[in-house]
Amino acid sequence: MALSDLRRVERNEEGIEKVLGILKQRLGERFQTGQTIREQHAHTTTYIPNQPPDGVAFVETAGEVQDIVRICAEHRVPVIPYGTGTSLEGHVNAPGGGVSIDTSRLDKVLAVNAEDLDCTVEAGVTREALNRHLRDTGLFFPIDPGANASLGGMASTRASGTNAVRYGTMRENVIGVTAVMADGTLVKTGGRARKSSSGYDLTRLLVGSEGTLGVITSLTLKLYGIPQAISGGVCPFPSVDAACRAVIMTIQIGIPVARIELVNALQMSAMIAYSKLDYPASPCLFVEFHGTEAGVKEQAEMFGEIAAEHGGGPFLWTSVAEERARLWKARHDAYWASLTIRPGAKGLSTDVCVPISRLADCIAETEADIAESGLVAPIIGHVGDGNFHVLVLMNMDDPAEIERAESFVQRLNARAIAMDGTCTGEHGIGQGKLAFLEREHGAGAAVMRSIKAALDPLNIMNPGKMPG
Repeated sequence: MALSDLRRVERNEEGIEKVLGILKQRLGERFQTGQTIREQHAHTTTYIPNQPPDGVAFVETAGEVQDIVRICAEHRVPVIPYGTGTSLEGHVNAPGGGVSIDTSRLDKVLAVNAEDLDCTVEAGVTREALNRHLRDTGLFFPIDPGANASLGGMASTRASGTNAVRYGTMRENVIGVTAVMADGTLVKTGGRARKSSSGYDLTRLLVGSEGTLGVITSLTLKLYGIPQAISGGVCPFPSVDAACRAVIMTIQIGIPVARIELVNALQMSAMIAYSKLDYPASPCLFVEFHGTEAGVKEQAEMFGEIAAEHGGGPFLWTSVAEERARLWKARHDAYWASLTIRPGAKGLSTDVCVPISRLADCIAETEADIAESGLVAPIIGHVGDGNFHVLVLMNMDDPAEIERAESFVQRLNARAIAMDGTCTGEHGIGQGKLAFLEREHGAGAAVMRSIKAALDPLNIMNPGKMPG
């Protein structure tokens, strides 16, 4: 994707210069303008070009976020919220320059209400840090997008991950947020009640808004009891189609699977080499069950029978924590394993999601498309909810290959939408999928733009992104 392909945002040079001077004076060393740190706070995860902000503010309180937003609003300068920078669609790029608000120092766990199974945290707390904090309570927060992302960033992009088939996504697990809106007002959405019929659902509006409506400064989250027992393992299949059919049957007959992850043969071969796994280089399902000791044993055995019906197996499962941890570390290292398939290549990571009944068809058509396009692109997916990812490995010195890759992604997005799915199950729109927002939502995209215009009339909140 060339810079010319990204949505243009006009720079306000005079306003930017004034804001930089004010913030340097107010924040001192906590406001940085060096080239390296600015580039670190722009998009570096995939091949989308880096568009750095003009300065990075390391905030420590919600009040500081309010002050910065008010200053930027006064001078019409963009504000780009930043968590840990693990997003994949250019969410943290600054196409019109401006100020990156780094929330990493908003890192306090404010309250844990064990009796009510909830907690309140500042936006910069990461999911791993929260679960370390919760370790002695017998509770955990289950949303696991793979990276050790900040919880504010996870809410902004409506993240999900490997556990979503059982526990849902951030949408279902954020009870309320506090957020600084485009005029500097601090808004609190919701209390700690598990349901409400009071007014518009502002929490759901801000969750998934990708920083285009406000800056999330704290969140109240649902927690869950750590399961008494966990079992899991890896099951090989003769084909991706057979694996998908096994997934569909597993979900449809109601086995309460906690995780069910697909890797195709190319991805599995890379993981075997990278993580030293002793499995065949064929399509595989990584599966995990949560519950009682008797329950997870029964679930594992039932899944093994389903796998066998579809030509899969043997399903070798274990309840030993160390063995399961090794398998899931290999799954989480899949991105890095993929890069070893083609050293020196850059990865274009994309995802789609379809109704589970269309999953096998969508993946089969996608694999055929990859082969016909002459691309190298392993597939991995949270297939229990119909979501899968493709990492296209590209030679960035070959314009023809880049064009083939981008054309493939466009076809993939269109294919998912045509199957009543979505162009993104969890990566979000950002810059990378802007072209498909209108196609997927039709007149709904205009409603989104109306909301954006009403809440951010100066278009300073993460401009050039969804919905624009």
